[in-house]
Parts: sequence; structure tokens; C-alpha cells
Amino acid sequence: MSVSVKSLRSLRCLWRGWRGLSSQGGAINVFDRSMKRSQKQWASSLLDSDKYDYLRDEVGSRLADRVYDVSRTFPLALDVGCGKSHIAEHLNKDIVERLFLTDISDSSLRNRKKCEIPTQCVLADEEFLPFKENTFDLVLSSLSLHWINDLPGAFRQPVFVIQIHQVLKPDGVFIGAMVGGETLYELRCSLQLAELEREGGFAPHISPYTAVTDLGNLLGQAGFNMLTVDIDEVQVHYPGMLEVMSDLQGMGESNCAWNRKSLLHRDTILAAAAIYKEMYGNEDGSVPATFQILYMIGWKPHESQAKPAKRGSANVSFADLSKIGTLQTHHQKTNEKS
Repeated sequence: MSVSVKSLRSLRCLWRGWRGLSSQGGAINVFDRSMKRSQKQWASSLLDSDKYDYLRDEVGSRLADRVYDVSRTFPLALDVGCGKSHIAEHLNKDIVERLFLTDISDSSLRNRKKCEIPTQCVLADEEFLPFKENTFDLVLSSLSLHWINDLPGAFRQPVFVIQIHQVLKPDGVFIGAMVGGETLYELRCSLQLAELEREGGFAPHISPYTAVTDLGNLLGQAGFNMLTVDIDEVQVHYPGMLEVMSDLQGMGESNCAWNRKSLLHRDTILAAAAIYKEMYGNEDGSVPATFQILYMIGWKPHESQAKPAKRGSANVSFADLSKIGTLQTHHQKTNEKS
């Protein structure tokens, strides 16, 4: 019996699709975690790996700013999926007294950046945190959550976020950053249009990302309160599309979804590069790549935290907002007479 190359490719796609629909503890298995480990190991072992750290360093700095906004000292903190420790280098001992670093890649931990905070490294998969309940005062995570299998949808129990909630002490805070759904839309659109033109169809080449509308649901389902979610945008300019793809590989951010397409034809790549430059190119010949960054803050409940007022307890009506100027003038005149 003979089997064509096309048939083998179809069988491979069906296998990947089946793996993508399999579940572990109720979470859909979207990503090949062993491949992600290999990608991060390879990227962090490059001799010039530091030149690909610009995005992680920038987001790590912005996330550290949000830690400083919380006016307290954290005796014990955890950085989940720390990479080469891109957050810790922006913190000091006055804010975080001791820090645990965890990552799926031991090469990343070995090549971590220097910081003044006493640290301890733990090699662990982000999907299975090996810590006891009520351990940490602060949990951080920057640009690693988008590879977690139970995050892409908000209509299932967010197992990983529940784990973060469990390892936090009461009144502890989780501060995280992850890429959002509009990330790399230029690259995604260019590849899809090129494949439609050259191959008559397209396959996903960019990882599925969590939408900002899902984050509140994820944190709320896990038991966090006093939630804050905000969006930032980082745009990086490159000579062309090939440089965008090369840098993503150097960051360890290549797609690892089970249903990814294993091969991109040369003609499709060249066509996509031309489409990218035509649709999104700048006047100087460079092309932009947009990274949508979602920041989230959630607190583990504690009796000392402020409680929202009861429904119906307000003594001012929204209907009076249009008269606020008149009310202020009347109040001022009353005070002057007094």
C-alpha cells in the first residue's frame, strides 16, 4: 500500500488537532509544553541571547513600576516563568526582601540577570507550582502566561490562576503581564493572505492569545478581588518580516500549538514579506510589529480589605450629576454666609 506525502501531512494535522482537543484536569491542551521548553532552552543558550531581551526587559520594567505603586514591603515573593529574571533587576530589597524564581528552562535560570535581592531558583513547569498554600506575599509573572494551557478560554476553571491564588497569603497580591489578542496582527494577516494566495488556504502560525475581556473572568473565577486590568502597547520596528520572525525565534516565542503547521513554503514566505511591507511598511522602509500587553492585578481576599458599599446605600443620585456645577455654587454661597 502506498501513502502519498499529502496524505501523511493530513494525518499529521489530524493527530495534532486531536492532541489539541485532549484535556488534562478539564483544561484544553492547546500547547506542546515540551516543545516550549526546548525553544526556551535553545534561545537562552545562544551566545548573543541578550540582544533578544529588549521586549522582556521593557515589560519587566513596566511591571516593576506597578509593584512600586503598592505601598508596602513584601517579605517573600515568587516570579513565575521568570526567564532570565527580567523583573527582579528593576526591584530592590526595600520592596521585595526575598524572591523565588521559577522557569521551565534551566538554561534561562542559569543565565539570569543580576539583582540585589536574595533569590532562590526552582526548575518547575508554570502549570504545576510546587509550593504550599499561603506561602507568598507577592506573585509576579511577565510574558509567560500566554503559553499556559488553561488560559485561552474563560469559560473553564482557570487551574493555573487558582494555583497562584492558593500559594498567596491572605491579602497577598498577584501582578502579571501577558501578551493580548492583538499582538503581531501585522504578521498574522500577512501570512494568512499569502497562504490564501499561494496555497488556497491558511493555517495558524501565531499562538492564540487571551482577550482582555477574559482576564477579569479568569481572575474572578480563581477567587481574586479588587481587580485591575489595563492595556499597554509596545511597537518595535524591524527592517522586514524575516527579521520579525528571526527575533521571535531568538526570544523563544515561536509557536508551539499542537495544530501548528510544520512547514512554511519559500514562495509563501516571500509573498507574506511583500504583503507585510506593502500593507504596514513605514516610509523609511522598516515595518512595525505590535505587541499588545495586558497587565493584571488581583488581591487574595482578607478581612482587613475595604469592602464595597451595599447596593442602594448611595445618598446622591446620578440624575444630579448634570447639576453638579449649580450644587457646588450653592454650597459655596452657603459656606460664605456661614
